[in-house]
Amino acid sequence: MKQEELQAIASQLKHPKGEKGIEMANMMNETNINMTHHSIQNLHIASGNIILELGHGNAGHLEFIFEQAENLKYYGLEMSELMFQEARQINRNYVSQKEAFFSIYDGNTIPFQEASFDKIFTVNTLYFWQEPEKLLLEIYRVLKPKGILCITFAEESFMKQLPFTQFDFELYSTEKANKLIEKTPFKIINAPTQTEKVKSKTGELVDRAFTTLVLEK
Repeated sequence: MKQEELQAIASQLKHPKGEKGIEMANMMNETNINMTHHSIQNLHIASGNIILELGHGNAGHLEFIFEQAENLKYYGLEMSELMFQEARQINRNYVSQKEAFFSIYDGNTIPFQEASFDKIFTVNTLYFWQEPEKLLLEIYRVLKPKGILCITFAEESFMKQLPFTQFDFELYSTEKANKLIEKTPFKIINAPTQTEKVKSKTGELVDRAFTTLVLEK
């Protein structure tokens, strides 16, 4: 692949736009579903929880969240206008029942009051955080005391094999991610790593190692 094509893939992964963006969102939802489910399961969602997700893509996984417990409220934040629209359309039933709420944000400031959420999670967004420490402090601010944050990401050892990650990606090993967390008030409760088989862009199955950092306020 040419540099421009690789750059275009990186750009769509970071901020999906146009028809290609919808294709990319569907592909991301499919290839990331195990990571997303792993993140959600590690939140240990309980009845009445208010949940926030950063960078939800097309949010094709909402049904799985609502299966975890009763009386849940879900809030999703996206930088991509296209993903905001797609998520609202796909989850229109949850939106009309006032169970799911979607908004656009700038990727740095979380537009909610202090201690608004019981559980917060994000999958495959860590690579794109402009100011990771600041965003973590923002997440800390909007999380309730004893609230849980799950950050799920593919390990650097896997990601650096993908040619497009040379553009606009900050790659993380578990060790590097732990060092970032240590600069914040969060407590690391657990950091399970799993390996799964995923299809590469060229169609063959490859091993992807991913980690979920489980943090407590």
